[in-house]
Amino acid sequence: MDNPLALLTLKILLLSCIAVGGFIATVPELNRFTVQVHGWMSDGTFATLFALSQASPGPNLIIATLVGWEVAGIPGAVLATLATCLPTLIVAYQAMRFRARHGQAGWFRLVERAILPIAVGLILATAALLAATTSGAEPRKLALTGSAALFLLVTRRSPLIPLAVAAALGAAGLL
Repeated sequence: MDNPLALLTLKILLLSCIAVGGFIATVPELNRFTVQVHGWMSDGTFATLFALSQASPGPNLIIATLVGWEVAGIPGAVLATLATCLPTLIVAYQAMRFRARHGQAGWFRLVERAILPIAVGLILATAALLAATTSGAEPRKLALTGSAALFLLVTRRSPLIPLAVAAALGAAGLL
């Protein structure tokens, strides 16, 4: 199949089915598929789209909409959004029905606890991929990324603070 719109829609449908922890957990695979496998965009473009999706209000699945737009315009954005949402809605509905029936069983609670580290690992993989792609090997950018991560881990302050610092450093030409 050579149709980018069909390939992207199918890939996002599949990714949506395994998006444990939210669609953001599938960003590394979406990056690999669109940048490395098909060359539809550069790493920099992908990182910019990711940054836009995170800065925009709304759910983190906006990355799929933006990637769809970049690959195939308005039809790509529409199909990518639908491909992201529909499988998740179906799975969530079925999971809640299942949980209503079996939620108090011991084995079910064990499975719920086992899924948490998987979701956290997928989110950390996304962070590592984006840090490596956007900073390259530049020590200043790596230091800023590490400082922002540390800030968010040890404080309960707004994530807009390190974002504002990074923007100011960038505007000043220090990054």
